[in-house]
Amino acid sequence: MRILELYRREDPVFSFEFFPPRTDRGARSLLRTLDELKRLGPDFVSVTYPLDRGRRQLTLDLVSRIKRELEIEAMAHLTCANSTREELGQALEWLERAGIENALALGGDDPPPELAEVPREASWPYASDFVRYIREQFSFCVGGAAHPEGHPAAPDFETDLRHLQTKVRAGCEFLITQFFFRNQDYFHLQERARKIGIEVPIVAGIMPVTSAPGIKRMAAMNGSQIPPELLEQIERVAEDPARVEEVGTAWALAQCEELLARGVPGIHFYTLNRSRATRLILESLRSN
Repeated sequence: MRILELYRREDPVFSFEFFPPRTDRGARSLLRTLDELKRLGPDFVSVTYPLDRGRRQLTLDLVSRIKRELEIEAMAHLTCANSTREELGQALEWLERAGIENALALGGDDPPPELAEVPREASWPYASDFVRYIREQFSFCVGGAAHPEGHPAAPDFETDLRHLQTKVRAGCEFLITQFFFRNQDYFHLQERARKIGIEVPIVAGIMPVTSAPGIKRMAAMNGSQIPPELLEQIERVAEDPARVEEVGTAWALAQCEELLARGVPGIHFYTLNRSRATRLILESLRSN
């Protein structure tokens, strides 16, 4: 099923994101997580595309297995960074043969020096160029990324918004936001996007905090602000991982409740390959 069809219905869409594991132990853990979260009936699942080129086939294999064996709609991320145009074209052909109908087209950040193998000029310069290629050459339903606080590399929010508009005009059919902790950032993005004619669904990306050091690191990488009140709560219990997860789950649940009350088309959970926090949040939302 094309994911856009899900966003056309009245009920909100719930989806999960995973990354391909690095070890056999990680793979076993991910399969357990997938089994636990399958019981919640996600509308679709996505799998990220690693900068490490040696692990990229894992993304394609996982997406295929999720759709074929778990019978959950699946979407593959594909990233221009550290990729050649030929490689991405071959990945799309592979996905097409496997019956995958959905792709998330990303520009991606440049890899660290130890992983850098492909110069940027060997790929498409911007995600919008990649989106255009996919729509011209294939029949995938194509999604893209949006940044409620502006892309870290953009000089300002308005410039980032214009790039988003270009991506939608190139053929993006829905957008999934980077994770955020302040709902006003999402609503500001949505309002500004609608004013300049971006009408595609803008899906809220939510990451429940499960690790104090981890969330600080990822927030810094992605330009996401952690509200002082959330940071204070996290630091107060930072030495107790279970308490950190409780704080993060409660904050994310409150975010989701407000987002859904105000008509968000869907919530995309960044699971970090774990099930507990996402499961607790979704079970609570569905029980209300």
